[in-house]
Amino acid sequence: MDKQALQDFIVGQLAETDMFLVNLTIGKDNKIVVEIDSDSSVDIDECVKLTRAVEGEFDRDKEDYELEIGSAGLTSPLVMPRQYRKYIGENVEVLTADGKKMKGELRSADEEGFVIAISKKVKPEGAKRPVMIEEEITFKYEEIKYTKYIIEF
Repeated sequence: MDKQALQDFIVGQLAETDMFLVNLTIGKDNKIVVEIDSDSSVDIDECVKLTRAVEGEFDRDKEDYELEIGSAGLTSPLVMPRQYRKYIGENVEVLTADGKKMKGELRSADEEGFVIAISKKVKPEGAKRPVMIEEEITFKYEEIKYTKYIIEF
């Protein structure tokens, strides 16, 4: 299976929607796994529609393959800037490349990185008790292992 041709086809199919390709893998035995996301939501009907479009374009009689198309789950790590922008204002968990884990509100994101605001206790000089302060921390995407949306009830 030609991965680039498949990727180009999928991106073209999603172009007129608010959906976008997150990940495409082709494993051994031509098992194709496509992960899509959306600025709003992805429902099963959209996955079925994309599956049928791919199966209509790439003939299984010429090259046999197994196809799985699904949405990026809420518990899946964020992998592209567009996903980060989707979650601005929400709480996220970040694991840095050096193993530090922190939770905070995602404040902004661009093509280079993102900013979270964390709350922490500090004891001001001369004070008897620590106080909570908010600190913004900026990350470049290559500095982190993952960022995940925190589901709160």
